[in-house]
Amino acid sequence: MFAKKTLLSGRGAILGLLLAALTLSACSSGDDKGGGSPGASNNGGDSGDSPVSITIDPANGTDLNPAKPITVKAANGTLADVTVSNTAKNKPVKGDFSADKTSWTTSEPLGYGSTYQIVAHANDGKGKTAEQQGKISTLSPRQQANPNLIPAPGAVAQTGVGVGQPIVFSFGQPVKNKAEVEKHLSVESTPKQDGGWYWIDDKNVHYRPKEYWKAGTQLKVSAKIYGVDFGNGVYGATDRTESYKVHDSWVAKADGGTEQMQIFHNGQMVKSMDISMGKDATPTHLGPHVISDKHENYTMDSCTYGVCQGQPGYYKSNEKWSQRISNDGEFVHENPNSVGQQGSSNVSHGCINLNDANAKWFYQNLGLGDVVEVTNSGGPQLPVWDLYGDWSVPWDKWQAGSAIK
Repeated sequence: MFAKKTLLSGRGAILGLLLAALTLSACSSGDDKGGGSPGASNNGGDSGDSPVSITIDPANGTDLNPAKPITVKAANGTLADVTVSNTAKNKPVKGDFSADKTSWTTSEPLGYGSTYQIVAHANDGKGKTAEQQGKISTLSPRQQANPNLIPAPGAVAQTGVGVGQPIVFSFGQPVKNKAEVEKHLSVESTPKQDGGWYWIDDKNVHYRPKEYWKAGTQLKVSAKIYGVDFGNGVYGATDRTESYKVHDSWVAKADGGTEQMQIFHNGQMVKSMDISMGKDATPTHLGPHVISDKHENYTMDSCTYGVCQGQPGYYKSNEKWSQRISNDGEFVHENPNSVGQQGSSNVSHGCINLNDANAKWFYQNLGLGDVVEVTNSGGPQLPVWDLYGDWSVPWDKWQAGSAIK
């Protein structure tokens, strides 16, 4: 009896376990899809679906370069709106969506020393949304360097420039990282001519072609220096792009041996005139000079280059039809006091003297960027730093003046 009762109890226990297993199996139906991943920003979703998310680059940070754009991207969805605002000015920054609205990028540069708040929203098209925020601050330069252009584009917009005109960027602040800055400068010429940059000093860099510009050349000059590190806490202040046109070729050839100057227009000699150049004590510099300024009436004062009143060689006089060809007081101008020596001897302080009729003709036909080539003057070569002594430098040495090696 006891053995039979024990057997029945065992069968009941087995039956109970089988019923429990069936009940658990029914509660774990394969139709249940489960919940979303923990922390998903789309308020939940089906298992196997990634939630919509947003990334901001850069999302947070300080002392960032304002030239770097802010980019916002959506994954597993599209962007609904993006706002980037200058917190001090409460001014939004312009930006553009990609065609599929999965990204947005600022389309204008940020400002130096500014803080920006970034807020973005996205959705997956099924009712699930996401939000992302960020805040960045841009660097504050110790100084900013402006890309000042010489000649001023507005001053020569109507007349154009001559075939000898170098293009000059004058930054106003010392440039330590010359190679980095030079990488962001360009001159495009049509028709194309070989050319290169030459650093005259820490603030000024010149561009010239291997040979004189071709008449009619169009020039596009650019400095993409905003956000560029000049070194020592100096950064580029702004980008700049300008255009120049090269007018007809005018080249004057002044010979101190014959005391004659021949004028060539587009390669053809059109006039010859008597001249008097610098005397032995003050000889005119040798080499190509470039006209940089012109005045119908101009007061010439030797004190501007260090010879002042009371010193030997001092002078101050008003001259007509004056065109500057170097920065140390050399001009082509009318001088009635040397008419008797013009064509026979050199008696000036370094200028090229003409009579009134020749000086007026020269003034009316030549101008900024035109060339005056001086030979047989007995003087030294025009220094490269003497405003536009660029053409005195042989091409191989000019190329060596670039900071990019």
